[in-house]
Amino acid sequence: MSSVVHTEPVSQARLWARRSNRWAYWLARHWILGFSLLIGLYVGLPFLAPVLMSLGLELPARAIYGMYSLLCHQLPQRSYFLFGQQFTYSLPDIQAAWQNTTNFSILRRFIGNPEIGWKVAWSDRMVSMYASILIFGWIWYPLRKRLRSLSWQGLLLFLLPMALDGFSHMASDLAGLGQGFRDTNSWLAALTNYSLPANFYAGDAWGSFNSIMRLLTGVFFGAGVVWFLLPYLDEFFEDFKLRIEEKFKRAGVSI
Repeated sequence: MSSVVHTEPVSQARLWARRSNRWAYWLARHWILGFSLLIGLYVGLPFLAPVLMSLGLELPARAIYGMYSLLCHQLPQRSYFLFGQQFTYSLPDIQAAWQNTTNFSILRRFIGNPEIGWKVAWSDRMVSMYASILIFGWIWYPLRKRLRSLSWQGLLLFLLPMALDGFSHMASDLAGLGQGFRDTNSWLAALTNYSLPANFYAGDAWGSFNSIMRLLTGVFFGAGVVWFLLPYLDEFFEDFKLRIEEKFKRAGVSI
């Protein structure tokens, strides 16, 4: 009787270990799916907030806005809107719909209304940064055996445009929202001999120089992060998979 009593828990433990190892092995083989789910959730929640607002589910929507406000400035003139007449609005448009203010903390609290739509809980830069990580991850994965890893020097080159754009925006905003050199971009207008439409140079609405730069530098950021980081993740999970295979081989168990 005593041998039976002591053997059963051991066999159950081994069974559980085998199952857990099989799950770990599956994850190691399909880690890109887990990566996609995590990044997809991270990217998708800011878009869920305006959807919830449009459905009248204000409490969970505001919870998302509050959570992502810790990660992003959420300035409405630099954000996308859903379910409205436009998907971007200028600072004067926001001031007309909310308050005639340039106060940073007041402007960032504006999430929209039924007339102009509801704000995505991320700025346009954050959307381009993290959505591009997801998209470039899908592009990189089937090509990973043909691509060399990006060096850290190469990563810096991919991150540099966003750093320059972001810090220049920050420096410009010190003069006050709507008052800085990045709000008029008169330097660019003079450089191009005023050959482009006025709304290309001024403001943050879609099609402006500022909006295009935030989009492109975010895309460069995402491409650089994927090219640099994902090869390390792939190497880690490949090694993890081989170690599990060796463990099952020594135990005489088929995978």
